[in-house]
Amino acid sequence: MGEGISSFLPFIAMFAVVYFFMIAPQMKRAKKEKKFASELKRGDRVITKSGMHGKIVDLNDKDNSCVIETMAGKIKFDRTAISMELSTKLNADAATTTK
Repeated sequence: MGEGISSFLPFIAMFAVVYFFMIAPQMKRAKKEKKFASELKRGDRVITKSGMHGKIVDLNDKDNSCVIETMAGKIKFDRTAISMELSTKLNADAATTTK
Protein backbone atom coordinates (compact mmCIF):
# COMPACT_ATOMS: atom_id res chain seq x y z
CA MET A 1 0.00 0.00 0.00
CA GLY A 2 2.86 2.41 0.75
CA GLU A 3 4.43 1.57 -2.62
CA GLY A 4 1.38 2.92 -4.50
CA ILE A 5 1.58 6.37 -2.94
CA SER A 6 5.35 6.62 -3.24
CA SER A 7 5.21 5.80 -6.96
CA PHE A 8 2.90 8.80 -7.57
CA LEU A 9 5.01 11.19 -5.50
CA PRO A 10 7.31 12.23 -8.41
CA PHE A 11 4.26 13.04 -10.59
CA ILE A 12 2.73 15.12 -7.83
CA ALA A 13 6.02 16.96 -7.32
CA MET A 14 6.36 17.61 -11.08
CA PHE A 15 2.82 19.00 -11.22
CA ALA A 16 3.54 21.30 -8.27
CA VAL A 17 6.70 22.62 -9.95
CA VAL A 18 4.89 23.20 -13.25
CA TYR A 19 2.04 24.96 -11.46
CA PHE A 20 4.21 27.32 -9.42
CA PHE A 21 6.67 28.16 -12.19
CA MET A 22 4.40 28.26 -15.25
CA ILE A 23 0.67 28.28 -14.58
CA ALA A 24 0.43 30.61 -11.57
CA PRO A 25 2.60 33.42 -13.06
CA GLN A 26 0.64 33.26 -16.34
CA MET A 27 -2.66 33.57 -14.46
CA LYS A 28 -1.28 36.53 -12.49
CA ARG A 29 -0.09 38.24 -15.70
CA ALA A 30 -3.48 37.71 -17.40
CA LYS A 31 -5.31 39.15 -14.39
CA LYS A 32 -3.02 42.20 -14.41
CA GLU A 33 -3.57 42.77 -18.17
CA LYS A 34 -7.35 42.47 -17.77
CA LYS A 35 -7.31 45.04 -14.95
CA PHE A 36 -5.14 47.39 -17.03
CA ALA A 37 -7.51 47.16 -20.02
CA SER A 38 -10.54 47.88 -17.86
CA GLU A 39 -8.90 50.98 -16.30
CA LEU A 40 -8.13 52.72 -19.60
CA LYS A 41 -9.73 56.15 -19.95
CA ARG A 42 -9.99 58.94 -22.51
CA GLY A 43 -6.88 61.06 -22.81
CA ASP A 44 -4.44 58.30 -21.79
CA ARG A 45 -1.30 58.23 -23.91
CA VAL A 46 -0.69 54.58 -24.79
CA ILE A 47 1.52 52.25 -26.80
CA THR A 48 -0.01 49.28 -28.62
CA LYS A 49 1.61 45.85 -28.69
CA SER A 50 2.62 46.57 -32.29
CA GLY A 51 4.50 49.70 -31.15
CA MET A 52 2.07 52.39 -32.29
CA HIS A 53 1.90 55.47 -30.03
CA GLY A 54 -1.28 57.47 -29.58
CA LYS A 55 -3.91 58.98 -27.34
CA ILE A 56 -7.23 57.33 -26.49
CA VAL A 57 -10.10 59.44 -27.82
CA ASP A 58 -13.02 57.00 -27.45
CA LEU A 59 -13.80 53.81 -25.51
CA ASN A 60 -16.50 51.34 -26.52
CA ASP A 61 -17.64 48.90 -23.82
CA LYS A 62 -19.94 46.93 -26.15
CA ASP A 63 -17.19 45.40 -28.27
CA ASN A 64 -14.29 46.06 -25.85
CA SER A 65 -12.50 48.39 -28.25
CA CYS A 66 -11.01 51.86 -28.23
CA VAL A 67 -10.16 54.52 -30.78
CA ILE A 68 -6.61 55.83 -30.68
CA GLU A 69 -5.57 59.08 -32.31
CA THR A 70 -2.14 58.85 -33.90
CA MET A 71 -0.22 61.17 -36.20
CA ALA A 72 -1.67 59.19 -39.12
CA GLY A 73 -5.26 59.64 -37.92
CA LYS A 74 -7.73 57.75 -35.77
CA ILE A 75 -7.49 53.96 -35.59
CA LYS A 76 -9.76 51.50 -33.81
CA PHE A 77 -8.04 48.85 -31.65
CA ASP A 78 -9.19 46.09 -29.36
CA ARG A 79 -8.37 46.96 -25.74
CA THR A 80 -6.23 43.83 -25.44
CA ALA A 81 -3.91 45.29 -28.12
CA ILE A 82 -2.83 48.09 -25.75
CA SER A 83 0.54 47.28 -24.23
CA MET A 84 1.10 50.07 -21.71
CA GLU A 85 0.10 53.55 -20.73
CA LEU A 86 2.90 55.90 -21.71
CA SER A 87 2.43 58.56 -19.02
CA THR A 88 2.65 55.95 -16.23
CA LYS A 89 5.87 54.54 -17.69
CA LEU A 90 7.36 58.02 -18.11
CA ASN A 91 6.54 58.90 -14.49
CA ALA A 92 8.08 55.63 -13.26
CA ASP A 93 11.25 56.23 -15.33
CA ALA A 94 11.54 59.79 -14.02
CA ALA A 95 11.18 58.61 -10.43
CA THR A 96 13.97 56.04 -10.81
CA THR A 97 16.39 58.50 -12.46
CA THR A 98 15.98 61.14 -9.75
CA LYS A 99 16.94 58.78 -6.92
